[in-house]
Amino acid sequence: GTLNDVINGVAGKPVPVAILPAGTANVLAREVGIGTDPLRAARSVSSLVPRRIAIGLLRAEGEAPRYFVLMAGAGLDAHIVYNLNLPLKSRFGQFAYWVSASKELVRSQDEFEVTVNGVRRRCTFALASRTRRYAGWMQVARGASLMNNSFELVLFEGTATLGNYSRYFGAVLTGRLPVRGMHVLQAESIVFERDGVDVHVQVDGEYAGRLPARVDVVPDALTLLVPPEFTK
Repeated sequence: GTLNDVINGVAGKPVPVAILPAGTANVLAREVGIGTDPLRAARSVSSLVPRRIAIGLLRAEGEAPRYFVLMAGAGLDAHIVYNLNLPLKSRFGQFAYWVSASKELVRSQDEFEVTVNGVRRRCTFALASRTRRYAGWMQVARGASLMNNSFELVLFEGTATLGNYSRYFGAVLTGRLPVRGMHVLQAESIVFERDGVDVHVQVDGEYAGRLPARVDVVPDALTLLVPPEFTK
């Protein structure tokens, strides 16, 4: 069923969720330490333990409310998802995202406004994350945790040019965060507002609509089966 079905449970009882890595990046499986081998993950289910975690809730204009586990992105990465070549993704997996990203980075991205903790900022990419990992292997929100009742919000200011984002992602890859033009904040609720232009939003790597939108943390929402050693 859908994530909404899982949260509501069966006959009002929570349903524990086991992770079997079968996606493109397998961010959640990597985050909790299950790995990317589906057979090995299936064999480990009996040794997993339940942990209650918070999740995110997206409300985007004209769309039904949508729960998510990992992250919500507005601006650059959502435009990459929106313009993704699905046949290419089906055949080559993550390579399709890099092809889409290369096209987005050669055009000017529209700025939008983000309101968090009562402060309004402008940016071209905002990532509200519950996990440290992004795209499977990068660590963008290094202070994020599934066990916290908050998002780590990473904001990227300025035009989304190859030069600007080479500097940003160079800092991500080397762990030297934040850098000039990049802000890292903790928040339970975030509001995204467009400035007269179309700005897209994605959740957990899937297209989810356009701004304006809002994301909120939903505490104690999901029972996840994880390795005993997973604590953050």
